[in-house]
Amino acid sequence: MTTTKTADVDGTLAQVYALRGAGADIVRITCNDVDAAKGLAEIVPRSPVPIIADIHFQYRLALAAIEAGVAGLRLNPGNIRKEDQIKTVALAAGEAGIPIRVGVNAGSLDKDLLDKYGAPVPQALVDSALKEIRYLEDVDFFDIKISVKHSHVPSMVESYRLLADVVEYPLHLGVTEAGPPPGGLIKSVAGIGTLLLEGIGDTIRFSLTADPVEEAKAGRQLLEYLGLRERTGLDLIACPSCGRAEVDVIKVAADAQAALEAENLPIQVAVMGCVVNGPGEAREADIGIAAGRKKGHLFIKGEVVRVVPEHEMVDALLEEARLLAEEGVEARLAARDEDAAKIAMEEAIELRGIQGDANRAEEKKAAVAEVAGE
Repeated sequence: MTTTKTADVDGTLAQVYALRGAGADIVRITCNDVDAAKGLAEIVPRSPVPIIADIHFQYRLALAAIEAGVAGLRLNPGNIRKEDQIKTVALAAGEAGIPIRVGVNAGSLDKDLLDKYGAPVPQALVDSALKEIRYLEDVDFFDIKISVKHSHVPSMVESYRLLADVVEYPLHLGVTEAGPPPGGLIKSVAGIGTLLLEGIGDTIRFSLTADPVEEAKAGRQLLEYLGLRERTGLDLIACPSCGRAEVDVIKVAADAQAALEAENLPIQVAVMGCVVNGPGEAREADIGIAAGRKKGHLFIKGEVVRVVPEHEMVDALLEEARLLAEEGVEARLAARDEDAAKIAMEEAIELRGIQGDANRAEEKKAAVAEVAGE
């Protein structure tokens, strides 16, 4: 959702384009006064993504947003409560062929439901949504999406589970008022991720107290990490570092991430602190580098292709990542330094003798053989 004043058309459009660049497929914009509605009339035809108008209190602004050409509406049942007004909006939306999201929020729940339940408990949120849906269905409007957002993660999860059991409409997921990162990110991932893994949810929003571009970026990454969206950006994996590390893994990983993100390459990159287990543990990565004996062992799909000086690790990783994106895995494996794997193996064996094998492979194999009676 944009944070600009909607009447500031150029500023709002700039943010919409930034959100699109960060991975947003849909953008919600407030329509809180007449000037905002006028702004939408200019924004909508110039937007790279569908625009949803966020409506509170004044139903006529929903009608104005429809006239401005928005792709959908979000109505809050907690602050537009008159049945005739809701139905008027639904009729207009149906005529325009656009959907309505029934956006229930724990912080603005209908007073009658608060009195009934004593607090914004999950069932209260679901009841609010069902009441609003009935108004829409009464006028034969069924192009509906629903959200039941709560700032308390367990309540949010339970609300959506209850709702998913009683409706077949698509659901929009979010932990409302999640707050600034890192806490807001953790709350959002916990709530949204849990539901997505259960097969619940059709669209998502991270509600962070931060630049909305960070919301879009986090949402995109979550979907990619869960395998629900094709990777479009960098996925950097790195060991957490330990006493076995031969370099400052935290610094190398941060430098690598900064350099590679600027390239916007849709690849998985690994940064490992030692060569004893690094290439093996990160063998599924497209490309990676592991440190050892003042050198960086550059590997592709677990196979070492180059050995470079330690101070060139990030530069070498960036260079090879570019070549990998251009030429593909097979071509880069074919172009590997034939001595690299041998050097890497010798240094791994040497370090294993000094530091020990974290996986204790040889010891375990000997024990297994003994048990098996060899």
